[in-house]
Amino acid sequence: MPGLDYKFLERPRRRFQCPLCYKPMREPVQVSTCGHRFCDTCLQEFLSEGVFKCPEDQLPLDYAKIFPDVELEEQILALPIRCIHSEEGCRWTAQNKQLQAHLAVCAYNVVPCPNRCAMKLLRRDLPEHLQHDCTKRKLRCEHCTEEFTGEAHERHQDVCPEEMLYCENKCGARVARRVLAQHTLSECPKRKLHCKYCNKEFLCDTIQHHQNQCPRFPVLCPNKCGTLGIAREDLMAHVKESCGTAIVLCPFKEAGCKYRCSKPAVARHLEEATHSHLNLLCGLVSRQRLELRDLRRRVEELSGSEDGTLLWKISDYTSHLRDARSRTSGILELFSSPFYSHRYGYHLQVSAFPNGNGSGEGSHLSVYVRILPGEYDGLLEWPFPYRVTFSLLDQSDPALSKPQNITESFSPDPTWKNFQRPQPGATGSVCRSSLDESLLGFGYPKFISHEQMKKRNYIRDNAIFIKASVEVVQRIIN
Repeated sequence: MPGLDYKFLERPRRRFQCPLCYKPMREPVQVSTCGHRFCDTCLQEFLSEGVFKCPEDQLPLDYAKIFPDVELEEQILALPIRCIHSEEGCRWTAQNKQLQAHLAVCAYNVVPCPNRCAMKLLRRDLPEHLQHDCTKRKLRCEHCTEEFTGEAHERHQDVCPEEMLYCENKCGARVARRVLAQHTLSECPKRKLHCKYCNKEFLCDTIQHHQNQCPRFPVLCPNKCGTLGIAREDLMAHVKESCGTAIVLCPFKEAGCKYRCSKPAVARHLEEATHSHLNLLCGLVSRQRLELRDLRRRVEELSGSEDGTLLWKISDYTSHLRDARSRTSGILELFSSPFYSHRYGYHLQVSAFPNGNGSGEGSHLSVYVRILPGEYDGLLEWPFPYRVTFSLLDQSDPALSKPQNITESFSPDPTWKNFQRPQPGATGSVCRSSLDESLLGFGYPKFISHEQMKKRNYIRDNAIFIKASVEVVQRIIN
């Protein structure tokens, strides 16, 4: 080996350095003829090339004149050095000759595992390796107490029959691995079972509860007719359709008949009670008619606006005008959906006579507004105090010409009886002729003539639009 490649605390003197490797000499030898010194290894390599001359002065060499320089070696071995593992963190410093003794205990020195597992590692990592990582270490299974090497112990841990494991069905039980399969298949309350009636899958601890409700579970007929094996979900159909002893209600129970009898007796009851059933049906129809009328009224109220504005489209206008002129249908007046002057306000409705009314009959379109009984009449000011505006909307294209709506407004006369609070049950929204002046409300018999309606697009796509608005003055309500 060439010279010493150590970390000396002080730079070695030049006389300690080998002229061939330029390092402090390892096992120095001296040539007695010239006194030059070299590393034994360095000089042997030099001479092995066939040149038997001193590397320094080129004088002939004789092997017999080369001898170990013990004194110089002692001086070199006495030089202070750092541990060869100083860069890894070792802080040891001492004389060169003490290095080997230090390496025998140095924590940063690489050593083979004493268990001969083929691992080499730092001495300081050896205890951890021997305890946890060495595949040749001896370990005893904590479950079955058998002893294994580290590698075999790892394999054994996955198969040890005595290891206590939690049931994979999450029932909470801990059993030895050797009996886990038996527990899972036949003992675990969370194992899956099929209901033998509906064939659906359930947990063992819930299947009993399921069978208490299972639609295919066989039950007995409550009428004790003797039929066996009736599925729970088929029981009602059996009682209603198949059971001969079931007591049933009369088919006219919705009309009010409370007669109960067995199924075979139903036909006889229907034959004997025809007259009473007819009377019950008539009463049912009358009640339903009243309910429908009330529902219709409520729907009309809900569909009306609450912002004081009504935009009313009258479709198929020419047909309404033709019918009003011929008086064949008897419908002279058309009614809008009811609307409110404002939220929690007055309940209003607009009506129109396509062929006119009163002084406008036969030549004009007449429009009126009237006050209907409302939900909030008890909270409102009477007589009705707000200004009302009617408009017949011009449907001309705004890009071609400016629309010319026909507009009329009025302020209610507080002395006129139709602006007083209406009585509950007054005429509502019904499509019929209303020639009685007390039911017309207030409006304009000659709102617009038939001839004027033809001059612009007041009628378009056989429809007209009438707009009614109430100018509500905002007030502070105490």
